[in-house]
Amino acid sequence: MSDCNIIVRAARASDLAIVNKLLYQVEDIHRVGRPDLFKPGEKKYTDVQLLEIFQNSKTPVFVAEEDGEVLGYVFCILQETVGSKCIFDHTTLYIDDLCVDESARGKGVGKLLYDYALGFAKSIGCHNVTLHVWDRNPGARAFYEKMGMGIQQTTMEVIL
Repeated sequence: MSDCNIIVRAARASDLAIVNKLLYQVEDIHRVGRPDLFKPGEKKYTDVQLLEIFQNSKTPVFVAEEDGEVLGYVFCILQETVGSKCIFDHTTLYIDDLCVDESARGKGVGKLLYDYALGFAKSIGCHNVTLHVWDRNPGARAFYEKMGMGIQQTTMEVIL
């Protein structure tokens, strides 16, 4: 696989099946780390929700494709902070989800998607890019740290 053959483009309705496959892969990773929270055999969005997300300019989804095969996706959400008494007005690109197919991991597809999301954020004037990573997903955490991300805030919990 050579990244010169991989293109990143907006997701479209015809990508629904592969995006669903990848959503199940993500849920499997999360369920292994947090079986107390994640239900087996489920995914984050219904097909109807996915199609709505694909069409919404505030929730851009990009896919990496090589020779017609989708290798991964990045779900983004544009978040605007306006009128806060203590925080300057700004727009954030929140990475809601990034997944590379199991068969394509370790080959630079994730970096390509991440870099594309950053470039998109810069091109529309975002102040920053944020995301959440589950503590029991060390592979994802290491990937984002390698991409130059650092901790902005920490969410803590106690299970009752």
